[in-house]
Amino acid sequence: MAKLYFHYSTMNAGKSTLLLQASHNYRERGMVTYLLTARLDDRAGAGRIASRIGIGEPAETYDAGTDLFALLRARLEDGPVDCVFLDEAQFLTPDQVWQLARAVDDLGLPIMAYGLRVDFRGELFPGSAALLALADEMREVRTICHCGKKATMVVRRGPDGKALRDGAQVQIGGNETYVSLCRRHWRDEIGDRADGDAA
Repeated sequence: MAKLYFHYSTMNAGKSTLLLQASHNYRERGMVTYLLTARLDDRAGAGRIASRIGIGEPAETYDAGTDLFALLRARLEDGPVDCVFLDEAQFLTPDQVWQLARAVDDLGLPIMAYGLRVDFRGELFPGSAALLALADEMREVRTICHCGKKATMVVRRGPDGKALRDGAQVQIGGNETYVSLCRRHWRDEIGDRADGDAA
């Protein structure tokens, strides 16, 4: 039975690596996968999912105006698809998450979405919030803070290297911009500690 999966984490947890490995595993068994990624994230090149460890694959792109149900239905007219892999799922709109859910329910397509859960302010991305509400299964991709605890938050650094507290929710960047931290160290970075708190 087809399901909608949401694999979530902070920055630099290896989500794209896991997506590419899972797609490879399907293809190695003679199955067909269909890869999608957000048009606005072109750090690896337009229409490409790539990992920090150097692997990558071409992918179709979507933006906020893409009808994903229609896109997937049209793709099925070209031949069967065993699994859809979608990267940068935080950039989905809530309507698009519903479109993915309909594709699972009505077209029988398993869909694995990979993305961030929260932004640098500690707030859910709209696409991630919808996936948390609608996904059949959710899996956390874990990474660690510099202290060794599980990282659940991310800071965005400005040109001066200091953590930003305000700004647009979406700003494309990598290690030069974002650092994954545990909640305690995220609070330290943004200056959310009372005077006298233990470090």
